Amino acid sequence: MTFKFMKARVLAPVGAFALSALGSGQAMASTLAADDFVGISFWLISMALVASTVFFFLERDRVSPKWKTSLTVSGLVTLVAAVHYFYMRDVWVETGSTPTVYRYIDWLITVPLLMIEFYLILSAITKVSVGIFWRLMVGTLVMLVGGYLGEAGYMDVTVAFIIGMAGWAYILYEIFAGEASKVSAQSAPPSVQSAFNTMRWIVTIGWAIYPVGYFFGYLTGSSPETSANALNIIYNLADVLNKIAFGLIIWQVAVSESEKSKG
Repeated sequence: MTFKFMKARVLAPVGAFALSALGSGQAMASTLAADDFVGISFWLISMALVASTVFFFLERDRVSPKWKTSLTVSGLVTLVAAVHYFYMRDVWVETGSTPTVYRYIDWLITVPLLMIEFYLILSAITKVSVGIFWRLMVGTLVMLVGGYLGEAGYMDVTVAFIIGMAGWAYILYEIFAGEASKVSAQSAPPSVQSAFNTMRWIVTIGWAIYPVGYFFGYLTGSSPETSANALNIIYNLADVLNKIAFGLIIWQVAVSESEKSKG
């Protein structure tokens, strides 16, 4: 099997998905109002996610084997998110309602994958305890389950908010003061330490956008229409930073370290 054929087999499904999604959304496009900024944000971000997916998969060819998995995971994150954004876009344009269930299905897959990236970049440069992986997974699931129970109406929104924040705080502890942070400080080269530091600040600042969106969407007492608009725009902007920018940081360190090893 030639190299070009292998690349075509990898990229063909992504291209086919993008074309089918564009085709299925053309009917909806005629109903997208020029002042529907939430709908416009869904369109822009869905296409940015598709473009990012193609970029990450293509860039696997530039990096050494130990970094390929990290770029693959980055591509999977943006691909899964793109699929859900096309669905959420259509739901919003057609009904004007918040597609909560699609968003949390997306997060239930992509957020654990983002946490895996911390483990993967450390594993690329040293031996890492599997305990880091599982602690990050536990914190992620607590955060997501708490948030969903509140947004879907299965639990008091304030109680659910506190549970979700507790899961997030646990993640922050692990990457700033826990074993993951110590491994980075003790074993990682400067470029990996820099990437690790930037990634954890995205988890701190970028992920803070989600509780802000939750607060404005459910805890301010605003009208349902105002709350839905604020919630979706804030969540959409957060996903640009937390999925695309996060992946670009991993791409940068993967390329940098691969070029050093070749030199």
